[in-house]
Amino acid sequence: MKPLAAMVAAEHEQIVYCHDKASGLKAIIAIHDTTLGPALGGCRIWPYKNEDEALFDVLRLSKGMTYKNAAAGLNLGGGKAVIIADPREKSEAMMRAFGRFIQSLNGRYITAEDVNTTTQDMIYIRDETRFVAGLPEEIGGSGNPSPFTAMGTFEGIRAAVLHRLGANSLQGLTVAVQGLGNVGGSLCGMLHKAGAKLIVSDLSEERVATMVKQYNAVPVSLEEILSVEADVFAPCALGASVNDESIENFKVSVIAGAANNVLLDEQKHALRLKEKNILYAPDYIINAGGVINVYYEVIDRYRRESVTQKVKEIHKTLMDVFRISDEENIPTPMASARFSECRIETIGQVHRTYLK
Repeated sequence: MKPLAAMVAAEHEQIVYCHDKASGLKAIIAIHDTTLGPALGGCRIWPYKNEDEALFDVLRLSKGMTYKNAAAGLNLGGGKAVIIADPREKSEAMMRAFGRFIQSLNGRYITAEDVNTTTQDMIYIRDETRFVAGLPEEIGGSGNPSPFTAMGTFEGIRAAVLHRLGANSLQGLTVAVQGLGNVGGSLCGMLHKAGAKLIVSDLSEERVATMVKQYNAVPVSLEEILSVEADVFAPCALGASVNDESIENFKVSVIAGAANNVLLDEQKHALRLKEKNILYAPDYIINAGGVINVYYEVIDRYRRESVTQKVKEIHKTLMDVFRISDEENIPTPMASARFSECRIETIGQVHRTYLK
């Protein structure tokens, strides 16, 4: 599909293609919706096979940010950026060139960290634009958002377990964690402290060994993690772990994790999970801790106590979504979409009223 047709079909406001010959930058910025405020979403670097694959990813991710920011009660719209490159090839020049393209949007898009970008990359971007968040604490930023993403995911798992299993505690429950990076590793620590038993998998044998040593986790292969018997499956790696093949092999009551776009086909797989009586915690709600953290940096009122309080509200938000799902007999992703769309429409009506 051509970019303009793809943008219209996905109901996006703007797509920006970026190229800088000197640094080798090839990037796409997607702005989905700015009803609630400027579009905020991270920049990821990934060696996409082609432009179509990159466009597909950035459109999905940016729309997810709209719904994530709305559901979290933030005054932000949704956007995302992808840089098409091997992460090992990134450089100061590339990130600064990217920052110049962000600056040209005059605040419509604010970037932050995502897959394969770091706080140092954000410093390089800041040399060219002020529309960047997720900066290191030593220069006045909010630092690495991963701990807050993990905290929100932990609160989401607690909510899902309470709703699906009626359990007020994670003590003695088994959680299968897929992906042990900054978020997944931190989540394992929280789950272990809460008394959960852990089953883990990761591409890195070193990360797996660390979880086994620190938390007495049971290691399994990348394939086995999708079919182990557990109370909760917590995907914390890349998306699409719930697909036509894996969905029939799950032996869990809850799927709740930090990964984006967990369902390869949201409508089809959400319905199938409902048929299998597996409660799914929508990804853009449960993993909103990171964006909540950078939001307080953006509005220039950063206090960790405020961030922590807001992140813990993810528990209540998910309980509201689960209630809507039960009352309307619809899958949880559809319930969470209604939750987010209600806020977007309400604020949109306010804007339209004052424009008359």
